[in-house]
Amino acid sequence: MAMTMSGEVQLPAAREAVWARLNDADTLKACIPGCESLNMLSPTEFEAVAVNKIGPVKARFKGKVTLSDLDPPNGYRISGQGDGGVAGFAKGGAEVRLTDKDGGTLLSYNVEVQIGGKLAQLGQRLINGAAKKLADDFFVKFATAVKAG
Repeated sequence: MAMTMSGEVQLPAAREAVWARLNDADTLKACIPGCESLNMLSPTEFEAVAVNKIGPVKARFKGKVTLSDLDPPNGYRISGQGDGGVAGFAKGGAEVRLTDKDGGTLLSYNVEVQIGGKLAQLGQRLINGAAKKLADDFFVKFATAVKAG
């Protein structure tokens, strides 16, 4: 099953500060819902473990994420895949762009993901709703981290 999602978040900090937080493993670990571990393997590679519940399916995902098309402090492309065992898998990517707006930074994102296994059987509406909630939870925490400096 293919899923797409896009959005924008206004953050109360300069692009350089937002960029630094987007590339900081400790900040990301604290903001990613259900994140148990996040290790920086290189400046452009992360390995993560996260536990999330989507509808009746609870899964522990292990995956790798790679950053490419780096354009500091304007944005990058994220690509990766995660394996949730019997629950299924997810693989895909996102484009993240940062622009100056209203004395802060506007973060824009476009996500494309393929989902398989039990998760794909849950239905598009449930998956989309869960994905939006996870994204919203991440950005609330991320905005707080950015404000804290």
